[in-house]
Amino acid sequence: MDKMTPQQRSNCMRRIKSKNTRPEMLVRRFLFSHGFRYRIHAKSLPGTPDLAIVGLRTCIFINGCFWHGHEGCSMYKIPQTHVDFWSHKIQRNKERDHENLLALKAQGWHTIEIWECQLKPQEREQTLQGLLRTLNYIALQNQGAKMTYCFDVEEERSIAAEEE
Repeated sequence: MDKMTPQQRSNCMRRIKSKNTRPEMLVRRFLFSHGFRYRIHAKSLPGTPDLAIVGLRTCIFINGCFWHGHEGCSMYKIPQTHVDFWSHKIQRNKERDHENLLALKAQGWHTIEIWECQLKPQEREQTLQGLLRTLNYIALQNQGAKMTYCFDVEEERSIAAEEE
């Protein structure tokens, strides 16, 4: 049973933003401070990604766990009222997200999804550092760098120890 009246619930839901959310602003500030420049809400791309780094052909989606149905997340729980409506709506959002990712991939874009729960204080630093590593990897990949390591077994290894 809902603790709010229908009018209160309506007002609450009406105030939820889809652009410039707190998680989105966290990621934007982090990327800008690390020298990345991006387009915000690029309407010319499928799905209108939250951030598009054109130079890397990379789109970043910052998804709310509830609205995009983040399975296994404590922040994703279908409301007990109007269950059919909410489950259909969230399922359709998930399908649309998948279609947009496929369309971007077909156009040669890399895609990164960041979930709202990954930006909570206890996981934020790890998530943002992982994002930075991923973007640096994409940059190297785009420049044709090969990420292979070859160690010869017969090669004499240098050991930093005192000789006997």
